[in-house]
Amino acid sequence: MTNREKPLAGKTALVTGSGQNIGKGIALRFAAAGANVVINGLRNRESIEQVAKEARALGVGAMAVLADIGDPGAVQRMVDQACQEFGTVDIAVSNAAQRPHQAFLEISPAEWNRVLNNNLSSSFYLARAALPGMRTKHWGRIIHISGHDGFSGRANRAHNVTCKAGLFALSKAIAIEFGPDGITANTVSPGMIHTTRDPKNYPDYEQRAQQRLQVIPVRRRGTVEDIAEACLYLASEAAGFVTGQVLHVNGGEDMY
Repeated sequence: MTNREKPLAGKTALVTGSGQNIGKGIALRFAAAGANVVINGLRNRESIEQVAKEARALGVGAMAVLADIGDPGAVQRMVDQACQEFGTVDIAVSNAAQRPHQAFLEISPAEWNRVLNNNLSSSFYLARAALPGMRTKHWGRIIHISGHDGFSGRANRAHNVTCKAGLFALSKAIAIEFGPDGITANTVSPGMIHTTRDPKNYPDYEQRAQQRLQVIPVRRRGTVEDIAEACLYLASEAAGFVTGQVLHVNGGEDMY
């Protein structure tokens, strides 16, 4: 039996890119559900410390770790720190991503590799670091945050589209190989979510948002809480028979 109010009690979750937006929402929802949380960011120490403070106020342990998720050594050290502090990493959520707005022929090989390393390879690094401990406990949850672009495609973001599609493939590969070890791997694909965005990478966002709102059945943008609740389900015992799947949280904009 699980604690319905604290379904993640006794677990530890690491969420990359959790200093703001969706990552922050996931980390705080997990904390409210009883999990200790590892808050990760790249540069802004103040933001991740603030999220960790909010998590502690919910009655759980929390630590803030600055780490470049595109550096496999840094990812391994972050997981090691989490294990030293909390004993284990039971839930690993790959959320951090870069979304540069670039026409296909303007993407240099160096830029292509940089985005793939940060948005896709980083998820491999995190899973590779966390899976041995999960296998030892015969329990674990891997969750990848993909996106609308990875399933419908989009111009001017070929590198990100490729990464977001690749995350689902990575989830399936992990699900098949580690299912016998009590580990699940799934993907959450957010639709149009209300978050803080860098205007230079979303030059036409508001215009496109208004057009999309006319065809989204629920007629609203999603919230970070919508995504966090989906992740909570996949991280819980309730989703123990769900693996290798993608959960589209998009208000019905696309129905796959």
